[in-house]
Amino acid sequence: MIYLFLADGFEEVEAIAPVDVLRRCGIDVKTVGVTGPDVTGAHGMTLHADLTADDVTAADLPDAVILPGGMPGTRNLDQSDLVRDSLRRCARGNRLICAICAAPSVLGHLGLLSGKRATCFPGFENELDCAVYTAEPVTCDGNFITANGPGSALLFGEQIAARFVGSEAAHTVLQQMQYDFGE
Repeated sequence: MIYLFLADGFEEVEAIAPVDVLRRCGIDVKTVGVTGPDVTGAHGMTLHADLTADDVTAADLPDAVILPGGMPGTRNLDQSDLVRDSLRRCARGNRLICAICAAPSVLGHLGLLSGKRATCFPGFENELDCAVYTAEPVTCDGNFITANGPGSALLFGEQIAARFVGSEAAHTVLQQMQYDFGE
């Protein structure tokens, strides 16, 4: 099970695109509304989350956690005890931790990226706390996957999916979606 945490002000593309790619790959992913069951994005789209914070307990240890960026969504995720506790548990359990756009800053604030290669939306580099900033669209380092923004959301989803179904299967899903790899 993968949890994608949603908080009011999330970047819609960064949440929807990875969930879509993962589900097309047959991976069980649930959206978790940190600020309630109906979560409104930065651009006014409201999503009904699969689960709420009340449905997730401290004992839950998902296979992966995903944080979309957006403002003020990233700040709202950063202030959530559930999100911070889940990230710490996943880090201790060597589970996959994924964040895109401004959301890698949440990982940085917890000290989880120290010594890791990571990327983020330009302007948030100083929030990565001792990470090696790559400026790449998507960066994978150990059990961390980070991405730089909405334009990389499908590739971000592909890299997450590859950890569960393999690179070839994940790549095939993006090809079927008519993603242009420039090949």
